Formats: sequence, structure tokens, C-alpha cells
Amino acid sequence: MQHEAFVERVLKRLPATPPTDFAFQHWSHDGRPTDEGFGIMAVPGADPEKVIAAVMDVDAYVGNVEHVDQCRSIADDRFEGTRFYQRVSIPVLGAVQHELVITDLGERQGYRIAAWDVLRSETDALSTRDGFRSDYNSGAWLAAPGVVGYALASAPKRGDVGFLKWKALTTGADAAASRVLKANIEGLVAWSNRR
Repeated sequence: MQHEAFVERVLKRLPATPPTDFAFQHWSHDGRPTDEGFGIMAVPGADPEKVIAAVMDVDAYVGNVEHVDQCRSIADDRFEGTRFYQRVSIPVLGAVQHELVITDLGERQGYRIAAWDVLRSETDALSTRDGFRSDYNSGAWLAAPGVVGYALASAPKRGDVGFLKWKALTTGADAAASRVLKANIEGLVAWSNRR
């Protein structure tokens, strides 16, 4: 799975000192149509164990993670992590769907990390009646005491969307990435504190 290489690219971009506010970086990778993005912020009282426990609880995403319409784990002993199906509604643009595997990577460089990657053949087999499919989707959550980070690289399959939607989901996504990552961090921490 590609999440290990993705996490290494993110770890190289960790700030030298813990952030006091929200910090965002993005970079191109492998000629993809969207940048990889990483947001990290100070969140007083954030508990790394609670944050990663929430991230790994994919069956509880609906109603707790904004825009997630469907999410369910799928038993599959081929993987060390958890395989799951997810459908996310993107306002105005429709729904994106994919199958992913998320893995608790333990602690690295002082951060608890959970990361995922798309299951290519399983995602390709999904019906476009339920939404466009991800071409790639890699991500990671990083948590240390009082600090939470979220990194993501994703884009739809080009053949699943028209030209204007493609532009909105690639160029537009890059433009909105810092705001989206910050909102996701705030939302996940709030959920982890309610659990």
C-alpha cells in the first residue's frame, strides 16, 4: 500500500517546533492533478489516543464526520488494517466513493499515526450510480499531546466526471485544501472529545 510512502513525505514536512496555530503545506507528487496537502494545528487538550481511536472507528463516521453519508467496515483478513467502504457528499459537486484500508501505524517521531490508501480494483468495481469514484486517495492523521495534523491526497477518476466538475475537484480542491483540512481537524477533535 502507498500510505507508508505518503506518511514519510508528510513526516519530512513536520514543523521543527509544535505549532501554536494552524499551519498548512502542499506539494506536487508524481504528476498527479492535485497536490498533497498537510495541515497541523495546536489543539489544547487533544489526546492522541482518543483522536486515533476515533479515526479507526470507521463504522461510527456517519453522523460524526462531516459529509460522510455512508461508511462501513468490510471483513477482509488480507490486510493488517481495516478495509472499509466510504461515500462522501461534496456540496454542489456530488458524492465520491471508494474502498480504503486504514492502518494504525503506532507512534513515529512523537506522533500517533493512522493512515489509509485506496483499494484500486475494489474502488474501480463500484457503480458510478452511487457517486464518482476516487482515482487515488491517501491520507493520514497525526496526533501528539495538544497537536493534531491531517494530510490528504485525492482526486476523482477522470472518466467519472465532466470537465467543469473535474476542474472543481482538482484545481478547486487545491485552492480550498487548507480550509478543508482545518475544518476536518476541528471536527475530528470535537468528536474524539465526545466519545
